[in-house]
Amino acid sequence: MIEARGISKFFSIINEDRTAEGLTAVLSVSLKIPDGKIVSILGPSGCGKSTFLEILAGLQAPTEGSVYIDGVQVLEPLPATRSEMEAYRRKYQFLSPLANGMFKNRPKHDIAMIFQDYAIFPWKTVLQNVTFPLSLRRMPREEREERAVAFLKKAGLGDSLGKYPSQLSGGMRQRLALARALAVGPRIILMDEPFAAVDTITRERLQDDLLRLWRETGITVVLVTHDTDEALYLSDEVVIFSPQPGSVRNRFVISAPRPRRRSDPELLAFKRRIEALFKYDIDHESEYSI
Repeated sequence: MIEARGISKFFSIINEDRTAEGLTAVLSVSLKIPDGKIVSILGPSGCGKSTFLEILAGLQAPTEGSVYIDGVQVLEPLPATRSEMEAYRRKYQFLSPLANGMFKNRPKHDIAMIFQDYAIFPWKTVLQNVTFPLSLRRMPREEREERAVAFLKKAGLGDSLGKYPSQLSGGMRQRLALARALAVGPRIILMDEPFAAVDTITRERLQDDLLRLWRETGITVVLVTHDTDEALYLSDEVVIFSPQPGSVRNRFVISAPRPRRRSDPELLAFKRRIEALFKYDIDHESEYSI
């Protein structure tokens, strides 16, 4: 289980006139995500969704709060006061800088993250892109190539092993990113607007690909998206973030059976409710009963 406990993130902003001010990106977010579920985080631009996702991944430290996976803390928050800094130093004073880097915040979880811009290596072939993270885990060459090919075939890229990313369509590049993430055997995949850069038809195909691979692997998926239809079609639960600072505005459990139809009346009813929330948050008025 992923458990976020009271997550807040503050940034210091320097204005053009050299004055400083604070920005609260995420405020007091507490959230539990059960194993094997797909949970979408939905909200307006700039509401801290991506920041929160990176905190879940351990790519950013929260200013306040903690994230735990199966009871183990993902990343310690940075000290914010003099007394916290002294306590931090005392805790790690016997660790050398090398040991500190190796043990203090060493990744403790099998997490993979997929970004909107794919984050694949343009100078490596499709196969090399997937075998590279496996080589970092010291997997024998024959085994990693076999594993990479298997997941590339699952992603529909079995005939493109020797191609470079520039020779792939946007949808194929996203399938490559998904195959690379799954090949390392994660228990959790975090996805930040992964299908935003492709056309509607390709996006729907990628959504179905994700669902198929999710059923086969039983992974937990946390998805950040602006697309209400996408969130409802994919998710077991949709978490609505408020406008900045981002906090949990509402949570909707989606019980529609799978496989789902995008035109399912239950999904359309949820869509109307969510659109009413967004309209109220932006215009402070709503056409629907929330």
